[in-house]
Amino acid sequence: MSSYDYDMIIIGGGAAGLTVAAGAAQLGAKTALIEKEKLGGDCLYYGCVPSKTLIKAAKVYHYARNLKVFGLPQVDVPPCDLKSVMDHIRKVIDKVGVHDSVERFEGMGVEVIIGNAEFVSDHEVAIEGKTLSSNRFTIATGSSPMVFPIEGLHETGFITNVEVFSLETLPGRLVVLGAGPIGAELAHAFVRLGSKVTLIDLVERPLSFEDQDMADVVIKQMVHDGISLRMGSKAKKVYRDGNDKVMVIESKNGKEEAIKCDEILVATGRRPNVEELGLEAAGVEYTKKGIETDLHMQTSQKHIYAAGDVNGKFPFTHIAGAEGSIIVRNGIMHVPGKINYNMTPWVTFTDPEIASIGYNEQRAKQDEVEYDVHSESYEEVDRALAESEYEGKMKILTEAGSDKIIGVQIAGLHAGELIGSSVLAVNKHMKLSDLATPIFAYPTLSEIHKKSAGKYYAQKIFSPKVRSILKFIFGYQG
Repeated sequence: MSSYDYDMIIIGGGAAGLTVAAGAAQLGAKTALIEKEKLGGDCLYYGCVPSKTLIKAAKVYHYARNLKVFGLPQVDVPPCDLKSVMDHIRKVIDKVGVHDSVERFEGMGVEVIIGNAEFVSDHEVAIEGKTLSSNRFTIATGSSPMVFPIEGLHETGFITNVEVFSLETLPGRLVVLGAGPIGAELAHAFVRLGSKVTLIDLVERPLSFEDQDMADVVIKQMVHDGISLRMGSKAKKVYRDGNDKVMVIESKNGKEEAIKCDEILVATGRRPNVEELGLEAAGVEYTKKGIETDLHMQTSQKHIYAAGDVNGKFPFTHIAGAEGSIIVRNGIMHVPGKINYNMTPWVTFTDPEIASIGYNEQRAKQDEVEYDVHSESYEEVDRALAESEYEGKMKILTEAGSDKIIGVQIAGLHAGELIGSSVLAVNKHMKLSDLATPIFAYPTLSEIHKKSAGKYYAQKIFSPKVRSILKFIFGYQG
């Protein structure tokens, strides 16, 4: 086919798809965006936006129930009205959703089409009885909750991160299956809102992909707030007992335990949305992990790109946006560019938060990278003490025998905001001196960068050897 209906057709209106659509249209490409439901994707309706709003509400409620920590008179706080909280969340979604509205993208020149698209060839998709052709395509259909087969689970009933924001009554007893970021965040929010929460996973500890010492900061607070951990345990079956839901779990030593609850939240991972896309007709290769892409975001068909959760790389909104930008660069501007996943930051928004960029100790060991560790406790930061939230630490990894920064982890108050400086440090291949020499405002949490890096130089400067030299040259008497 020598001519096409469009220069670029995007399938999926989440972070990746919207990025490509906006960039392509504003650069003069005739662009169509096909979305089966509504623009904004999981992040807006079931992910980042509602979960972080819920977490903030839970933290404020937690403060209200612990006023004495700040020297304030303790008051009786009424039980949480979850419906009111969810109404607040929907208002926030509506405000954020303005940025992802159909009207906004049509104003940019994007033709927005609502419906299900299916490839009929590598240059054509069928939608609502019509066939549309395009020179290039972007697949950005995202992912969905993955639910492992557990006896009786579907019959008994459960919710995922999709349904949880439709709850209007706070579960008195909540079982959360899966102790990764989604499970940990929602478990922590609900326990602070007043639910009795049990967190279950096969792994030995929550947030197992983080270094033990960093994850322990979060786990300590989770347990303190009342979360009951059942790590190293497998969910065997689920059944109803009157009004109760019962989950039977088995520990690694074979001991079974029946846990009664009012609701079960399944957060056991994500699966890419590749069904019903007709990828075989397009000649696009994929696995159960997602559509295979190279660093240019090209699939096995070079004119078809894939970005966001559907390619199975990193399930983060900011990565989806970055991948979308790479597609615009390569597919529309024809300026070759590759994505660098080694520079991917992420944050788990428990309280305290945990943030990471570059290597942590686990990943460094896996890649056989030799490293040195430089760390500092939040207890050494005056602002953390003033906020009465000083549980936490910062850890900087440098190349062994060098001061070149190769990774940073922060677990503590506002770790997600603090990691911004570290993202810059790792991306710009900075040294510890680049963090130790600037003047940071006092009193701020950002001083922890200077304190962490400064220890490296303090050991060198305030050494017996330097003291001896100075005493010899200047005759110091100390």
